[in-house]
Amino acid sequence: MPDLAHAPDFVHDFVGVGFGPSNLALAVAVAEHNATADDPIDALFLERQRQFGWHRGMLVDGATMQVSFLKDLVTMRNPTSDFSFVSYLHSAGRLVAFVNGKSFFPLRAEFHGYLEWAAARVADSVRYGTEVTAITPVMTDGQTDAFDVTATTADGGTRTYRARNVVIAPGLSPRLPEGVVASSRIWHNSELVPRVAAADPATIRTAVVVGSGQSAAESADYLHRRFPDAEVHAVFSRYGYAPADDSPFANRIFDPSAVDDYFDSPEDVKDMLTAYHRNTNYSVVDGDLIADLYRTVYEERVLGRERLRIRHASRITAMQDGPERARLDIEYLPTGKTETLDADAVVYATGYRPHDALALLGDTADACLRDGFGRPRLGRDYRAATAPHVTAGIYLQGGTEHTHGLSSTLLSNIAVRAGEILGSVRDHRGADQSPTRKN
Repeated sequence: MPDLAHAPDFVHDFVGVGFGPSNLALAVAVAEHNATADDPIDALFLERQRQFGWHRGMLVDGATMQVSFLKDLVTMRNPTSDFSFVSYLHSAGRLVAFVNGKSFFPLRAEFHGYLEWAAARVADSVRYGTEVTAITPVMTDGQTDAFDVTATTADGGTRTYRARNVVIAPGLSPRLPEGVVASSRIWHNSELVPRVAAADPATIRTAVVVGSGQSAAESADYLHRRFPDAEVHAVFSRYGYAPADDSPFANRIFDPSAVDDYFDSPEDVKDMLTAYHRNTNYSVVDGDLIADLYRTVYEERVLGRERLRIRHASRITAMQDGPERARLDIEYLPTGKTETLDADAVVYATGYRPHDALALLGDTADACLRDGFGRPRLGRDYRAATAPHVTAGIYLQGGTEHTHGLSSTLLSNIAVRAGEILGSVRDHRGADQSPTRKN
């Protein structure tokens, strides 16, 4: 059979840009809908990676999820789905063993295996090794009623796909402090696992981790375990790692109903809620990991061999990446005293920078309405508000925290959000708008 998705005159209901967990959840929602519906949705997803992968560089051994396995790709939307994490465990023959572990928080590596398992089941709707380079409007009688999505393929070719809607999930880019340049010994934590695997342990005598959040604490712990002869210095401006607030009442900020509350709130209330509950997610660390690190520091002090050094209330004021080692000036903030340290590896766990979700739209982005801060205006269904002449839909999975709250960048609501976006695409599709060739 011909592959209509590649035909130049085929119009998809939507094209998804990027294929991380958010658009994977949407692909699953489409697959489940199409399995029983009289109005199937034609969706195509384009992903620049050559295979599915999600934060592979931080799949450190022993690391667990900070979110319940029930907040998987589907359960909060469809508890009976066979795409659930429980179904994955059953298919892998580990359901009973997992239940006996009495934990809501699986290993991160195991959850990644679940995501790969789900992605493999919807692989027909994904084109890997395909990087979107532009999204241009298709005009009919003065109306933008579709988009042409142009992408480069793994073989260096170019392909264009037409769709009545686009769902943009741009993801995040590793962020390094201004002036810091990655090198063979200066890493962002997103590369931690492969960098450590490639390093000769005998050459790592001193390692430095910069940052105070979960990834920083995990990086310090991982380096300490993987390089048993090295000193590991954790540098951050807090006095100590701050524990994440994962208490039941605080976690309600991630409930689907909380998205409704946040969306309908005045701007000052949005700001207040975000400020109150930042410690559920940002620059905080799992309490058990904090306890483990403290226990390690104390035990090493007792035994007289201190390898894990917590440099609290400190900051790096200068760094020079030399031919043999990196040289860092570390200031202790309470006194202003500076110490110089030579390091064989420096890991920056300094977070991620969101992509401009509308950048691919080029001049069409000007037709997207903005708020007073220049941020996209969005409907509750994650559809961008646009000028009247744009009738094709632009949906965002990412860059929506200002309208939909703290869960926008997390796994907590991806199942429910996928259902809402799919429902909106269906609601906006007229009876004559099923996938078809152009007239």
